[in-house]
Amino acid sequence: MIIMSPSFLSGLAELPRAGQTVRRENRYREEFMSTQPTVAVLGLGAMGYAFAANLISAGLPTRVWNRTRSKAENLGRNGATVCNSPREAAESADVVITMVPDAPTTEEVLLGDNGALEGLKQQGVVAQMGTIGVEPTEQLIRRVKDKRPDVVFIDAPVSGTKAPAEQGQVVVLASGDRDAAPGIEPVFEAISKAVKWQGQAGAGSRMKLVVNAWLIHMMEGVAETAQLAEQLGFSIDDFWNTLDGGPLAAPYVKVKLGMIDSGNFDAQMALEWGLKDARLALEAAGDLDMPALRRISETWSKAVDAGHGDADISIIYHYLKNRG
Repeated sequence: MIIMSPSFLSGLAELPRAGQTVRRENRYREEFMSTQPTVAVLGLGAMGYAFAANLISAGLPTRVWNRTRSKAENLGRNGATVCNSPREAAESADVVITMVPDAPTTEEVLLGDNGALEGLKQQGVVAQMGTIGVEPTEQLIRRVKDKRPDVVFIDAPVSGTKAPAEQGQVVVLASGDRDAAPGIEPVFEAISKAVKWQGQAGAGSRMKLVVNAWLIHMMEGVAETAQLAEQLGFSIDDFWNTLDGGPLAAPYVKVKLGMIDSGNFDAQMALEWGLKDARLALEAAGDLDMPALRRISETWSKAVDAGHGDADISIIYHYLKNRG
């Protein structure tokens, strides 16, 4: 016979029943969710889809909209609320993320009929995260302020492509009134590895063009020097192994050389979007002469015209090698 001490029995009495445990867990979850911003993601291309998936994984209430609804359905099965319009997605949202291809589409999604600004709550936050150019960003900031002066506009394009976005490893180039948008911090934490605040709204888009101009130069250099290595009797592996461990061994270079060596040009950053960003950078440069970037833009334009626009920007190696 097992004799139970009074202290043991009193301890058992204090243990919750199974139903009580579930109710407490649900209450804790509700309390946790209530402190998290509700986020609407507008535009579910490769980057927007990755942002939404990471927000869901982080436990943030997530609402999604995409012009092609089928792209949102899998997110819906994983916990997102799938909406029929930008306005519906923005209703009850604290933060609206726009991640669409260009400035006209961004303006339509925010300011058009059934646009997000019609549904966004007072003092809500708009985080514009696409690469749309310098002047279009400034114009968008003005138009949003005119229509909804209460809204906090955060200009926040990202440095990174599809795979880093899926892994939550992009860097956000944020700008705007950070103190007026406390809800943006957990959002950026869920989708990125770092946030680089640049200053007033609009500075993020300017820095994004600087970063992407560097990336475009680097990709063209990788493609041309990989061909030079082969011309002089070395393999792609020889080239990387010589760089490896030294100051020139950038991880980005390794990834792109790997794509070139394998012949797998599935888009991390499509060539057509690289070309768009090159042109935006040249436009923003104004009177500044950028002969190398201009030449790259012309070459990439021909590659897009040749049917390579949907492939990764590393396809430029293949185009250069075979165009003659």
